[in-house]
Amino acid sequence: PIPSQVVNAKTISNEKRVMSVVQKIILQVNCKLGGELWGSNIPIPQLMCVGVDVYHDKNQKKESVVAMVASMNSTMSAYASACGFQRPGQEIIDVMKVLLGKLVAKYKEANGVAPTKILLYRDGVGDGDIGSNVLHEVDCIESLLEQTNVQAKFSFIVVQKRINMRFFNLVGNQYTNPLPGSLLDHTIMKKGFLDFILVSQFASETVVCPTHYIIVKDNTGLSLDHIQRISYKLTHQYFNWSGTVKIPAPVQYAHKLAYQVGENTNTIPDPQLMNKLFFL
Repeated sequence: PIPSQVVNAKTISNEKRVMSVVQKIILQVNCKLGGELWGSNIPIPQLMCVGVDVYHDKNQKKESVVAMVASMNSTMSAYASACGFQRPGQEIIDVMKVLLGKLVAKYKEANGVAPTKILLYRDGVGDGDIGSNVLHEVDCIESLLEQTNVQAKFSFIVVQKRINMRFFNLVGNQYTNPLPGSLLDHTIMKKGFLDFILVSQFASETVVCPTHYIIVKDNTGLSLDHIQRISYKLTHQYFNWSGTVKIPAPVQYAHKLAYQVGENTNTIPDPQLMNKLFFL
C-alpha cells in the first residue's frame, strides 16, 4: 500500500478557513500513518476494547461487511482492525471467531501478552435480536477463547444509538439537557439485562439523545461503574473529532471501516494496514 491523502479542492478554497482545514488534514494523515493524537487513562492492565459493526448493501446485492476495531494499548490510542464478508443482509456474525482471533493475536504481538479482559461493543443490534442471534455470537467468543487457550474474561455489550428514552436535568423549575457524562441505570431500565443510558455529547439547541448500553454477558469482574466509566472515556478517543462522539470510539471506527469497504473498495484491506487507522 502507498500512503496517500486525497483533498477535495473545494475543501481548501476558502482562504479564511484554510489554516484550520489543513491542520485537521495533517492530524488525519498522522493517524493514517500510525500516529496517536491523545489518550485516556484507564488503569486496568491487559484490557482490550473492541468495536463491532456490520454494513449492509442497500440493494442487498453485495455481501455484507463485518468490521472489528480493537484497542492495542492501555491509553486506548492505538488500534488494529479486521474485516470479513458474509451473506447479503445477514446481521448475525458468522466470522466472529476469525476476526476476533486476529485481533487477540495482534494484541499479544504488540504487548507480549494476551488480553485478560475484553470489552466488546456490538453496534447494529435491535431489541428483537437480543436473544438467540446475540447469544450465538457470545458462544463464538467463548469457543474462541477456549480453543486458543487465552485466559481472558469478556463483556458483550450491545450499543443502541436510535432510542426513544430521554432524561433531563431539573434546574430550578426548568428542565435542561443533562451534562456529558450523565447516565441513568435504574427505574426505567430493562428487567432481563443489566443496562444503562449514557449522554456523552453536549447539545445546546436540541434535546440530547443518550446511547443505550445493554450488557448481555459479563464475567470480567468489573463493576457496573467501571464499565460505565470506560464506555464514557472511549467516546473521547475518536481522532476525527476533537470532542466526544455518541458511541465508544472503537465502534465508530468499526462503522467507518465497514462503510468504506462495503461502499467503496469491496475487498479485504491489505494486512499491512491492520494496525493503522487508514480508513479515517
